[in-house]
Amino acid sequence: MTLQQLKYVIEVATHGSMNEAAKRLFISQPSLSNAIRDLEQELRITIFERTNKGITLSKEGVEFLSYARQVVEQAELLENRYLNAKPSPQHFSVSTQHYAFAVNAFVKLVQQHGHDEYELALRETKTYEIIQDVKSLRSEIGILYLNEFNAKVINKLLKDAGLVFTSLFTAKPHIFISVNNPLAKQESVAIEQLQDYPYLSFDQGEYNSFHFSEEILSTLSHPKSIQVNDRATLFNLLIGLNGYTISTGVLSADLNGNEIIPVPLECEESINVGWISHKSTSLSNLGVAYVQALHEAIGLQD
Repeated sequence: MTLQQLKYVIEVATHGSMNEAAKRLFISQPSLSNAIRDLEQELRITIFERTNKGITLSKEGVEFLSYARQVVEQAELLENRYLNAKPSPQHFSVSTQHYAFAVNAFVKLVQQHGHDEYELALRETKTYEIIQDVKSLRSEIGILYLNEFNAKVINKLLKDAGLVFTSLFTAKPHIFISVNNPLAKQESVAIEQLQDYPYLSFDQGEYNSFHFSEEILSTLSHPKSIQVNDRATLFNLLIGLNGYTISTGVLSADLNGNEIIPVPLECEESINVGWISHKSTSLSNLGVAYVQALHEAIGLQD
């Protein structure tokens, strides 16, 4: 087993593709595949499951990757200390539902901890993919919410994937609407008052189950409904069509301006927003710093 093989495994796991990893490592795809296969044979484990749809980390691979990262990080510290080598880029990835505070925290992380070189990733993506990203260690942290309706399903997925949920905050539901929406002047809004306005939600793709919805009360019927894939489009439609979406009420004027506002929704539901990570691995220094930045971002916006 060599340090180079460990670096190969980390690169493949990060990008989820032999071809992409080979390009970034400046080696041929067959050479990379053979190096990893030799490592698997030497250790008598399967690090990557290979299917027609691509490759994913096996259960053994997830554990191996956590150790490999520690070894590579320690080796880089030694090189930097004694060989006066150029510091290697910092690595950190987070997958999240579409929350402005998650972006704010990421910005703060880069501002405070970003050195000359880094390779970071912020993925605003679908609920199921967040769980899969953290399960495969493509992302160190995932951000999603639990409530009374989805908790049983989500918690089972987290348990099966070896993940743990840590709460950040609990919020009462709000609607996000344009400041020009007729409902914007009200102190709170009843569900019945929303029937005439387009309901906007995030598409969950193949796993478009009510339990994976980013919006609570997902089982309610809506006369006018539009699904989108990104936060910018959703906010444009909130303004252009006087639409609404249901979320936590936590917004960022720095990122989203002052044209969108939260208004409390009259219902008994609550939203428990938190972060998920592998229970078998410790957070990296950047992971710890990002969690701290999350708390600070939420505190500034509450």
